[in-house]
Amino acid sequence: MASRRPDSFDGLGYRGRDDPLYGAAYPVRSAGGPAELQHHHWVTSPPDIPGSRNLHHTDRTPQLEEPLGGPGGPAAAWEAPQPGGPPAEQLNRFAGFGIGLVSLFTENVLAHPCIVFRRQCQVNFHSSCYHLTPFSAVAVMYAISKAQGVKSQWKGMGSTFIVHGITLGAEGVISEFTPLPRELPHRWTFKQLAGHLLLKGLTAVVALPFYCASLIETVQSEIVRDEASSGLLDCVREGLTRVLGVGAPHSRRLLPLSALLLPAALHAILRYAIASCVQRAALWLHQRGRKPRADPSNPLDAYFPELAAAWAGSLVADVALFPLETALHRLALQGTRTIIDATDGAVGAGSGASPLVLPVNTQYDGFSDCLHAIRRKEGAAGFYRGFGALVTQYALHGALLAAARTLLRLLLLDARAR
Repeated sequence: MASRRPDSFDGLGYRGRDDPLYGAAYPVRSAGGPAELQHHHWVTSPPDIPGSRNLHHTDRTPQLEEPLGGPGGPAAAWEAPQPGGPPAEQLNRFAGFGIGLVSLFTENVLAHPCIVFRRQCQVNFHSSCYHLTPFSAVAVMYAISKAQGVKSQWKGMGSTFIVHGITLGAEGVISEFTPLPRELPHRWTFKQLAGHLLLKGLTAVVALPFYCASLIETVQSEIVRDEASSGLLDCVREGLTRVLGVGAPHSRRLLPLSALLLPAALHAILRYAIASCVQRAALWLHQRGRKPRADPSNPLDAYFPELAAAWAGSLVADVALFPLETALHRLALQGTRTIIDATDGAVGAGSGASPLVLPVNTQYDGFSDCLHAIRRKEGAAGFYRGFGALVTQYALHGALLAAARTLLRLLLLDARAR
């Protein structure tokens, strides 16, 4: 069989058959010749690596083409990057990662003290101060941290991450084994929308017992907390014990989880719907009023509109559903024998001062009874206890996003100046 290698192939140091160093001193081996080893102009097939291709007689090996680095040669694509190409792309990626990291860190870590104090105010119906403004809320938060330490402001943060993980996992599992869509297509139908919202409600129902356990860890005072027996997975253990009805006995006022299913699912569905609608409306308004010269590759135009729209959607949803969240937290905490921090601001030990801690001893019969009792005893403002902490939370989040945007603009201007 004739070799498919051209005579001039020089892929792996092979010399042609006309080379005086090869072939001339080797006799030809015939079919009927002796069995001793005789060499012909023989080329074994090397692996398919650069410089060693299986070529036909009409093909030319790359070594005979234009040299590397010549015009149109293989090195044309390997030339040094143009100034401002990959560096700008790397800067955009770094900017997007940094902006998202700042948003997540602010939302889940820096804003956690505001979440803690807001929940404590929501369940403390004894307090005479409702903390409707950020000024009173920040003052009491500072007094509590001064008395119990800064660590008391971040209690229960690990359990909130666990609840987020359980929620995402439950949503993925339910969407895999049911026809409920996890994401809506660009052109959705009402059936798909109903299934998507039902999925959000079912996810909230699955995560409800763990959310209740995380709520207890968040509002419970550091003074009565036992650090030796507390662990990171206490949220999971307490959630399972509440579902199974085992463990430490609770008060008779403890409501069954079935009484919390409707408000929990309703809160989750409404919050998701309101936040999504506001986010889409904000993005539509931004695109409509965007300048024609806006650069889509600019991180300021690519990342910040989405983050600002998500921030606005969460803010509107939390403000609109604040009364529903207050009732849900009171029902979830009832009968758990939880002791919380005093939120009146007077935390001294004097004779006329309020106590450092106090128990939660509500006696609601259900969701509707809780709403009527709050409206009758505390007035409409009772639904908005701790609203100042919510304002502080979103003001801090928005301020850090604005600071990150300003810093990114300065970095981009400096990179373009170079």
